[in-house]
Parts: sequence; structure tokens; C-alpha cells
Amino acid sequence: LQLVIFSYSEFLEVLAILGKLSTKNVKLRFTLALKIISAFYLFLLYNFFMKFLDYLDEEIKHTYNPDDSKSKFKIKDIFNDHWYSFLQDNPDITIRPVVYEEVEKMMGCGSLSNGYAVYTCDNCNNYLYVPFTCKSRFCSSCGTKYTLDRADIISRKSINCPHRHITFTIHNDLWPLFQKDRSLLNLLFDAVSYTILSWFYEQNHKENFTPGFISTLHTFGRDLKWHPHIHVLITEGAAGNFTPWKKFNWFPFKMLRNRFQTTLLSMLEKHFGKENFKSLKNHIYKTSSNGFYVHAPKIKARDIKSTVKYVIRYSGKPAMAQSRILNYDGEHVTFWYDRHEDNQRTEETIHVYDFIKRLIIHIYDKYFNVVRYYGLYAKKHKFSSKFNYMLKSHVAEFRKQLKNWRCRIELSFKHDPLLCSCGHTFHFDYLVQKSYNSS
Repeated sequence: LQLVIFSYSEFLEVLAILGKLSTKNVKLRFTLALKIISAFYLFLLYNFFMKFLDYLDEEIKHTYNPDDSKSKFKIKDIFNDHWYSFLQDNPDITIRPVVYEEVEKMMGCGSLSNGYAVYTCDNCNNYLYVPFTCKSRFCSSCGTKYTLDRADIISRKSINCPHRHITFTIHNDLWPLFQKDRSLLNLLFDAVSYTILSWFYEQNHKENFTPGFISTLHTFGRDLKWHPHIHVLITEGAAGNFTPWKKFNWFPFKMLRNRFQTTLLSMLEKHFGKENFKSLKNHIYKTSSNGFYVHAPKIKARDIKSTVKYVIRYSGKPAMAQSRILNYDGEHVTFWYDRHEDNQRTEETIHVYDFIKRLIIHIYDKYFNVVRYYGLYAKKHKFSSKFNYMLKSHVAEFRKQLKNWRCRIELSFKHDPLLCSCGHTFHFDYLVQKSYNSS
């Protein structure tokens, strides 16, 4: 618009000069020539600018957007709006290097600047850009793929038998220790593993019964605040040294609570030193005389797969589903959660900076294993060939073929991303890799 106004003003000046022009006025003739050249140059610049905008608009039409989420409000958009201002306005907050890396990757997911594949239609010469995704564990879009893949892996490993979902929680006075030193989160896995395997060993020392179980770490509560705990999916049965399979459909809750508490506190005492940890340890024993809270409801056979998805659903994406965001007005975020105490739905509105803080504290350290396998699910047992698995081998092989990005989009969103407007199919042409500045 500025170019148009400026060009129009130049044109008016040219008309004014023409009105005063005389054949002997050399100065006016020279000024007129400059004005004409200037107006012509501005016209060309404006024309080029408009064509460039048309080009960008056309390229956008030919770019496939992988974040085809049904959610109205996206975490990615919130971070793109406020991440840099959040950093600038909160210089005193300590942010781990992995947070910077994962957030930057998530914000740029699906951008052509990160590289893309080019598909062309042989029938009408139309073309399509498919941007590379970020593969970040903090990306809602990429995390969905990760969760589905992980669920398939677990289904292939899982023995077709009843399972129990056990949740191991810890005293809230221990939470800050695990937030300050993320390496301590490994002790949660170790304490849970020892609690379970030692009890099975005690049932028969000669048999040394071994169950199969999968442990998943969640560092958040339903309100997104820091609350580390372990979800375990365990077989209601175990294989022994001489017995292929024995049912164990009863787990002693009192033993689980007390043994988990004692084991974890002993590990923490060894880490911090007896004198440094003595005061906190005594305080926890006084206030948790019945041990740490452990919840172990039975799972109906038809609910095992849904339980698998629940346990691992946030292992590869943000700590909150985008569908829980009710409103985002540019400054505040409103979201809902089911309160743990009474399972009542609660809405909360917080400033966007607080929303960012609540999410980034749950970004896992690089290479940290959030899902871990133990017992029969960790390594092959001598009776493994006798087990029936939840996902049959031929079904697993078929599902492998549906894991390419085109099939995933078609199954999730009911449209073929490689279907050209002419009715023919786009075919892969070439790749454009991400460019890096030599500086």
C-alpha cells in the first residue's frame, strides 16, 4: 500500500511539473526525467512484490501441513506466540539445554526450512511439498506417531493373559529432589523393579518366578504440576525355572507400599549420604506410616489395549493433550482436567507464561528411557516359545506395512494426502535437505 501511495504521489508531481514546463527550462526537464524514472521503478517494484506474494500463496497451496490436528488451539501456536518473549521476560529462570532444543524443534515442525520431499503428478504436472517433521518428544503431532508405534511394540511383546495396572507414587516432599536432579528418576524405576521381582522370588526360591512388566514414568499430575510417579503394566502370572506358567492374580498392597517406600528411601540415602538424608527420611516415615500410596486395580480383558495406550500416551509428547485446551486469548490459557480426589472435571485459567512453565518442566532429558521393560518382557525366557502373545505375528507384519506416513494420514484423517486434484496420484520426485549456514 505504501508503494502504491508513493508511486501515486510521484505521478502527481510529474503532472505538476508538466503544467509548469517550458521548452527553455532545462532544470525542470531534468527533474521531470528523474520523476518519470522513479515512478517507473516503483511501479516495477510494486509489480514484483505482488507477484512474489502470489508465488508464496501458490507455494502454500502446494505444501502439505502435517499438523492436521482437530484441536482448535495448538500448543505449537502458543509457543510460537510467546516462547521468545517468555525467555526475555524471565531471565532468572534456569532452563535445561534439552528444553531449548526440543521447543525449537517443535515450533519448526513441518516448516519447509527443515527440508522436504517433492511429489509430482505425471498427469497434470502438479506438485506437492511434504515437509519433514521434527521427531521431537515435545511435539503433539510427532508424539502421536511415537505413541502408536510404542503401543504396537508393547502389544507384540505382551503375553495374552490378564494384566494388572499398578501405580507407584512417592511422598510429595521428595518431588523437588527429582526435579532438581533428573538422574534420580532412574531410582524410581530401580525401586519399583526390586519391589516386584523380590516379592516374586520370595514365593518360591527354587522356581524364581519371573513376571513380565513394563514401567512408564509420568512426571506430572492432572493439573500439569510436578508429580513424578511410575505406571506399571504387569502380567497376572509368571514363568519359573521349572514351571512354564503360574497364575498370580493377587498382589499384597501392604507389602507393595512398605517395600517400595523402604527401597526408594534406602537408595536415596545411599545417594545423598546418611547424615544429609536422615532428617527428611525420618520425616517421611513419620508422615507415611502406611508406606507410599500404591494403586493396583484389576483390568478387564478387553481394556488391556486401552490401558497400554493410557500408560504410554505421554511418553513421547507434551504432558497435556491439545484437546484439553478450552480457550487461548493470546494472554491466558484455559484447560480442563479431572480432579484426582473426586474425579470431578475442573477448569483452570492461567497466564500463558505459567502454562509454558508447567509444560517445559516435563520435557525429559535427552536419551532418557521413559518406558522400560523387565522380566519376561526384557529378555527371552526358556519358556517364551510356549507363550501366546497379544499381537499375532502375521497381524504385526500387516500393521508394519501401514506405518508409512501416507497410510497414517489416510487412516487418521480419512483422506489420501497424495491424491492430486486431477484424480491421479502424486509420485515421489526428489528430496530437499535442510540447509545450514557455513558461518
